[in-house]
Amino acid sequence: MNTQAMETQQLMNYERIAKAIEYIQQHFKEQPELEAIAAHVHLSPFHFQRMFTEWTGVSPKKFLQYLSIEYAKDLLKSSQASLFETAHETGLSGTSRLHDLFINIEGMTPGEYKNGGAQLTINYSFAESPFGHIIVASTSKGICYLAFATEQLAAFMELQKHFPNAQYQQMTDLHQQNALFIFTQDWSRLSEIKLHLKGTPFQLKVWEALLKIPMGNLTTYAALAHSLNHPRASRAVGTAIGDNPVAFLIPCHRVIRTNGGLGGYHWGFTRKTAIIGWEAAKTARED
Repeated sequence: MNTQAMETQQLMNYERIAKAIEYIQQHFKEQPELEAIAAHVHLSPFHFQRMFTEWTGVSPKKFLQYLSIEYAKDLLKSSQASLFETAHETGLSGTSRLHDLFINIEGMTPGEYKNGGAQLTINYSFAESPFGHIIVASTSKGICYLAFATEQLAAFMELQKHFPNAQYQQMTDLHQQNALFIFTQDWSRLSEIKLHLKGTPFQLKVWEALLKIPMGNLTTYAALAHSLNHPRASRAVGTAIGDNPVAFLIPCHRVIRTNGGLGGYHWGFTRKTAIIGWEAAKTARED
């Protein structure tokens, strides 16, 4: 199978998984059987079980457990205080591979922020991920934008809103290639990922805190605000999270509500659910 065919198949698998997840969420209290979920995505139970397990690393039944509210609550109770908060206080040295990848955040200068990216040249390209089409953009310093998008022109126009005065060229550069390795689980070159972000000092602080949440773990808006020494700023923290310009690499999907509910997500609730489950499955398989 050639590369294009493999990418097409991967996208089809994600769309089936996303549809299955939506069905599970809508019928969560019924605890749907494998046959019912498979029928909803027009696959045989055997084929669906095999495809789902290959995609997530766990069975549909186990995946359903990962996505449950009780799983989110248990995860917070068992790991939040001891892992996230304690590690944060000690600088998180070695605690999370992902944090180590992105420790070289370099905020844009006030001038660059104010003038909408004037004098910046931004490369951009489109690619596939396990969670759908993406647009990824970079400056000479690092990744400045990554978003899930189904329509290329609309995705590019959204990118332009962030940097209205920049010069654009459609091409894939080394920064983008290194960033995309995270989706293939090729960890050998992830240390080369760099981010070049446009944001206020508070936004940059929130985004850097997001990078300190280990893969497979979750935190809450309140806990994140507390870790930033702004315990009463949960709403402001939530706003900064919503303004995250780099999907997945800055893991805003790992923040949920205090009551255990998954909450919203800029790129869709179904996608957030899929990513949390995918990361939980990958983490469980590595343990």
